[in-house]
Parts: sequence; structure tokens; C-alpha cells
Amino acid sequence: MKNIPITIAAWDYDRVRALIDGRVGVEGCDVTFIALTPEECFHRAYRHREFEVSEIGFSPYINSVARGIPDYVAIPAFVSRSFRHSAIYIRDDRGIDSPADLKGRRVGVPEYQLSAALWPRGMLADDYGIKAHQINWLQGGLEQPGRDDRFPLTLPAGFPLEKIPQNATLSGMLEAGQLDALFTARAPSCYLRGAPNVRRLFEDFRCAEAEYFRRSGIFPIMHAVGIRRDMHERHPWLAASVYKAFVRAKRIADADLGEVVALKVGLPWVVQELAATRAVMGEDFWPYGVAENRKTLEAMTRYSFEQGISLRRLGVEELFAPSTLDDYKI
Repeated sequence: MKNIPITIAAWDYDRVRALIDGRVGVEGCDVTFIALTPEECFHRAYRHREFEVSEIGFSPYINSVARGIPDYVAIPAFVSRSFRHSAIYIRDDRGIDSPADLKGRRVGVPEYQLSAALWPRGMLADDYGIKAHQINWLQGGLEQPGRDDRFPLTLPAGFPLEKIPQNATLSGMLEAGQLDALFTARAPSCYLRGAPNVRRLFEDFRCAEAEYFRRSGIFPIMHAVGIRRDMHERHPWLAASVYKAFVRAKRIADADLGEVVALKVGLPWVVQELAATRAVMGEDFWPYGVAENRKTLEAMTRYSFEQGISLRRLGVEELFAPSTLDDYKI
């Protein structure tokens, strides 16, 4: 049978690099890999459907599945994960000394439904009893005006979410004191420049995030990989082939982290860092697969529903191609 041509678009993470350079192939496919920043990848994938396989933001994907309008079918290869205590920036002249002090505040967010905003809101609800509707949310571009949602939202009537002025940016508003706080995965330029009165809520975010993991067992998922729906329907075998390739590529990256003879990663104490991370999070601290991530996935679907993003609370199995839900046994 002739191989089918596919284009895979994703950021050039270490865990996908073996796919980029051809050390790992996709069964039954001739692959063109395009390395793109997540923002460009998502824009082109959802607005123009350019790629047969694409990195996808997972919170907006949950929203699309709940609405019955997904353009992609996900596989449980979670190429982007991150704790998000580090994503909360505040004005330190507003009496915000702890997460509990965010209640009732004006808080900016690039998109309300982003995974990087969903997770800290979930943390606020579970750990501090602050529900999403108890914060006044302002949405807009972080550094450039005019950013919009990729998928529609149907929030409850009167939910406190509004758009910032068309010519404004969230970073500029935080610096000017027009926001009390900001949730963003990308550090705002005002923070990077050392603007007065702007800091992280958790400056020692590593300790806060390690404690969160010890307590919750959750390593937040940001992005997965999606097969464009028309390709999935035309080639039902494709999801399993792509998933196996991403798993193999991650195994190569995992091995590279532990190489001690000649360091493959450009950090002098990478091996010690690896040992410290495994001491907190376990041997496979970045797992792929549904069973291995069920607790994190169930928290994410719950947060999506509780925060008004998804129209209903989804079951985990609804999110993934059936052929990737389990593995065969011999």
C-alpha cells in the first residue's frame, strides 16, 4: 500500500525532535514536519485547517468537543505541560498577598478558555474556595491589541468577563495599574522590564508547584496532538500510527536527558536536575496515554465545566481517538 502524505505541525520540543529529523517515522505515512510556535500553529490549524496533524490547545479542544464541533480528534500525546503558579502576575500595591486576595479583583487573561488560565482558576477553586465568577475577568491581547477567542463561549448570564479596549494590551494595563492581576503563560513585557509594582504572585513558584504536585498528583496538561477529523474518518488507522510515533520520539528525548558521558542537553547539572525531578514526580514524570493521565484529565474536564467553558462535563474517553485509549497485549 502506498504511504499517505501528512504534514505535522508542532513546536520543536525535545520530545518531538526525533520526528522532525526523521529518526522516528509514522507508519504508513510520508511526513513533512513544520516547526511552529504554538500561537501560529493553533491559528493556522483552526482558522485554515492546513495540517493533517497538529499540536492543539487542550482546553479549547475540550470546549469544541462539548459543542460537537471539533475539527480535530486528539491522541494522548501531551507535548506541552506546565505548572501554572508561575503564570499569575500581580500588582504588589493592591494588598494581594495570597491567592485568596484575588477574589473580586480585575484580572486580565489573553483568552478565558486557555489551558494556562483554566489550571490556575482550578487551583484557586480547589485550594482557596474562589470560584471563577468571583473574579472580574478582562480579556484581550497580551502584547498586541485585538486578540479574539478561537471558539465561542456560552457563559452564564451576567458572568464577569469583558473585553479590554481595542487599542489596549494586558501588559500595558497591568503596568498602568488598570488591572490588579494577570494570568498568562508568556511573561508580560512589563514584568520582564522590571516595571514598578509588577511581580509574580508566587515568586518561588518552583517550591509552590512541587508542593502542589505532592498534594494533588497533577501535572497540568496544556497541549495535545490532534488528527484533522476528515483524515481520521478517511484513515482510521492513522491515529494509532501517529500516537506510536510520538511515544517513540519521547522515549528518545527521555534517554537524552540522562546521558552522562557527554551531555546532550545544554545545562551543566541536567542529570542532577533530572534526579531531583524524579524524586518528586516519579520515573516517568511526563507520561503520555489516557490511563497514565486519568486524574489530570478528570480534573481538567471538571474545571472546564465548572468554569463555564464546556457546555457539559465530558468523560475522558470522549476526548480521544478510540484506537489510542488502550494498548494491545501479547
